[in-house]
Amino acid sequence: MTLFHIFLVAVIQGITEFLPVSSSGHLILLPNLTGLDDQGQAIDVAVHVGTLGAVVLFFWTDVRAALFGLPRLLTGHRDTPGANLAFLLIVATVPVILAGLALKLTGLDDAMRSIAVIGWAMLVFGIVLWWADQKGPTDKVDSAWNLRDAIIMGLWQAVALIPGTSRSGITITGARHLGYNRHDAAKLAMLMSIPTILASGTLLAIEVAGQADLATARDGAIAAVMSFFAALLALKFMMRLLRSVSFTPYVIYRVVLGLILLGIAYT
Repeated sequence: MTLFHIFLVAVIQGITEFLPVSSSGHLILLPNLTGLDDQGQAIDVAVHVGTLGAVVLFFWTDVRAALFGLPRLLTGHRDTPGANLAFLLIVATVPVILAGLALKLTGLDDAMRSIAVIGWAMLVFGIVLWWADQKGPTDKVDSAWNLRDAIIMGLWQAVALIPGTSRSGITITGARHLGYNRHDAAKLAMLMSIPTILASGTLLAIEVAGQADLATARDGAIAAVMSFFAALLALKFMMRLLRSVSFTPYVIYRVVLGLILLGIAYT
């Protein structure tokens, strides 16, 4: 891969992973709209590692609490904030893992990688995000997260396996529908991304294990670093912006891009 190609993939993944605009949809569109070759699974693993590092660093206080809570959770207790957070994150990740395995085994994951599917998902779930953001109450904070809400948000997250939906976008939609304020809805969605990215990245790594050569390893290292910084900047931008602005700018982007893609797909 050329350095420019690596840069495009890493920056697109890094920026769109946490913004509610769909990273997978943009990465699928990249070769379709530019004529570039697909970057391959090894680079996918690398950019996942980069974005994972960014979200862990950004929310390190919460991540550290969950990590220290894991030993307590393994003894069957979740009577500390960290153990409870670790438990809820695990619960919220189960639906997307099960749905992902089902799509993988049936081959539907490849069947959905089309411009038409991405266009409809961009449009429809963008409007759903706007509806939840405008109509949902804003009285709940992240400390109120409970088992019921973790299950519901986990089910919303599983919908993100449809390309173009956006994992962060649909999870934020679920959180806003449950009444979480914008900032804490995004925070919970970002924390939920950590085990999800870890699970998907591990699966991809297993698939490409032993296939990477020195050149691929070099490209992967560059891609990981680039996606890390792009994701970190995107996180800082969005979390700061949400203190004063709604999700409407992202919705407008989704609707416009969705309409363009549908125009391309059907003409």
